[in-house]
Amino acid sequence: MHLQIKQANIGYNKALISNANADLKLGDVCLLIGNNGVGKTTLIKSILHQIPLLDGEILINDKNVKKLSVKEIAENIAIVFSKSVIPQHYTVEDLISLGKYIYYPFYFELKKEDREEVSHIIEELNLIQYKSTLLKNLSDGNLQKAFIGRAITQNAPIIILDEPTTHLDEKNKIIILKTLRKLAKEQNKLILFSSHDWRLAKEFADKIWYINATQLHAGIVEDILLKHEELTNASLFQMNENFIAPHIVAPKVYKEMLYSLLQKNFSKDLSFLHFEFQHKFWIITNDSTKQQCESFEEIINFVKNIH
Repeated sequence: MHLQIKQANIGYNKALISNANADLKLGDVCLLIGNNGVGKTTLIKSILHQIPLLDGEILINDKNVKKLSVKEIAENIAIVFSKSVIPQHYTVEDLISLGKYIYYPFYFELKKEDREEVSHIIEELNLIQYKSTLLKNLSDGNLQKAFIGRAITQNAPIIILDEPTTHLDEKNKIIILKTLRKLAKEQNKLILFSSHDWRLAKEFADKIWYINATQLHAGIVEDILLKHEELTNASLFQMNENFIAPHIVAPKVYKEMLYSLLQKNFSKDLSFLHFEFQHKFWIITNDSTKQQCESFEEIINFVKNIH
């Protein structure tokens, strides 16, 4: 595992989160969710070792964060906070280029390949028309996208974002989340982002870290959502146009959770499969196979091995 939290008490004078255990690997997209004041930002700052743990440990690539230098943490983690200081007289291109300077002194010029990468990220984030615009003249949404672009150019294996979609309309929210998921899957990045909207997890995340009553509940998105009814208010919208659904027989919320899990993880025709939820188990059948799965993680592994 690339990021591990082990028996950690997280907080200031007293624990906001007690005996936390969780882990994420490269390629994971994880939503950190919880009400205001439960400790989401405190947890992020603890991962960055800006706030020391009260007990336990946090490891990055098997190294305790408290033993890492500031430069080593910057090489491992790119961070976007919801309230970032806006550099005066910087354009969008200047800010996004800034992510490269953890590798160079500030008086160095970026290499050609660095500039090309910056241009590609500006295009991916739909910011081409604002490339030379001063940050102070941007809307809140485009400013947030520019800060996310800076984090992407940092090329760290872990990207952590504190409320990255707060100021974004639906179109830009989807652009950001699709870009983050693409980064995770194609460039093997570990993405951890916080939000109040659990629906973002159902469509874009693999894992959830849910903070409630000083406890950190961590696991596969669909498993955590079904264990915590207070999070679910079922609504379905499809993001994967290439996905062909299997036949699913289950109560509405279970059917929706399975549908979102499959369309998020598989761009192929699954219409030859039949899923039925029976007495806390999923029964999966086709012409030659019958499989019983207890969790969504088991379902993912089973479907991956079907040719």
